[in-house]
Amino acid sequence: MNPLAATNRYFKQAVRILGLDSKVERSLMIPFREIKVECTIPADNGTLLSFIGFRVQHDNARGPMKGGIRYHPQVDPDEVNALAQLMTWKTAVAHIPYGGAKGGIGCDPRELSTSELERLTRVFTQKIHDLIGVQTDVPAPDMGTNAQTMAWILDEYSKFHGHSPAVVTGKPLDLGGSLGREAATGRGVVYATEALLRDYGKNIADQTFVIQGFGNVGSWTASILHEQGGKVIAISDATGAIKNKDGIDVPRLVDYVKKTGGVKGFDGGLDIDPNSILVEPCDVLIPAAIGGVLTRENANDVQAKFVVEAANHPTDPDADEILGKKGVVVLPDIYANGGGVTVSYFEWVQNIQGFMWDEDKVNAELKKYMTRAYEDLKEMSKSKSCNYRMGAFCLGIGRVARATLLRGWEA
Repeated sequence: MNPLAATNRYFKQAVRILGLDSKVERSLMIPFREIKVECTIPADNGTLLSFIGFRVQHDNARGPMKGGIRYHPQVDPDEVNALAQLMTWKTAVAHIPYGGAKGGIGCDPRELSTSELERLTRVFTQKIHDLIGVQTDVPAPDMGTNAQTMAWILDEYSKFHGHSPAVVTGKPLDLGGSLGREAATGRGVVYATEALLRDYGKNIADQTFVIQGFGNVGSWTASILHEQGGKVIAISDATGAIKNKDGIDVPRLVDYVKKTGGVKGFDGGLDIDPNSILVEPCDVLIPAAIGGVLTRENANDVQAKFVVEAANHPTDPDADEILGKKGVVVLPDIYANGGGVTVSYFEWVQNIQGFMWDEDKVNAELKKYMTRAYEDLKEMSKSKSCNYRMGAFCLGIGRVARATLLRGWEA
């Protein structure tokens, strides 16, 4: 299902459960602002290249809007709109004082040189600089972008507004980035998994894990699970998939992937069909790659007891229903992968204060926020007699609705 259609479906279900009236529903649904800009740059060979950039600012009732910027050929208004809306609910579930936004440029960053990417980023920033800001909208890295991209945005924005390190998060440490930010989403996934397992009388050390995706989120999740004694038995990425029923040596795999660019051919496990990764027998399945991977076609074959969504929108609504009927507990993306935006919030706070935290403090605060959010989510699910996904949507939407009503903004 289209990400926007799926998000809207969950939104409408949560609105019904919460009993919100149509005026508030309309107010929460309509984005605050949608921006579409043309970005034309000179290529290295002297020709002109043109791209379309988007920024959807969904809601700012609870604070400045927050969300990543992705560079990907399939960036389109529907996708950006859905992800902006999800950011609004995600920041509310995490209980951090932000709204939601998302942006992107329809391009393939692998086909552009570093200098072309820099020119494209600077032109995009020039077109939107008066619509983002420390107290307005704070971008971050996403698919196809990184700390260097944020450094270019910061520098270009500062030409117009003076030195403003808090205008973006996910920056290099030398420009005000936060310690612990790189690992934050993966670490948050582990804290979320820990909280969930504790409720079932289990702990990470006695569980087996399968992880789809070995990029930033998947690799950090696997590494931290391994550190804590968890047995990661199968991992896949774009190059292939490997399995070792006795547990993969994750630190050695991380080194291997740095050298070769992918997990395929790693001698610490057997190569398996990447399409089978989601249906491998395990205790905990962690989709940490792209969206829409768990569908009506494969959900019945999932053998995990728990699914922890490290990726954005990995489970279609139809698959969600099938997993629920099978008794599989799904910890939804808008909570489970909230570690990244939470530490982005810590980075923003540090920039505003001009006082940087050490890594232990960052990680301790992240654990506190993730654990508290899990308890809030669980309480909401119990009080509304719904699953964790609906509990998360009800929690986030309810908080945004209250802020909207208090401000007097309802339509």
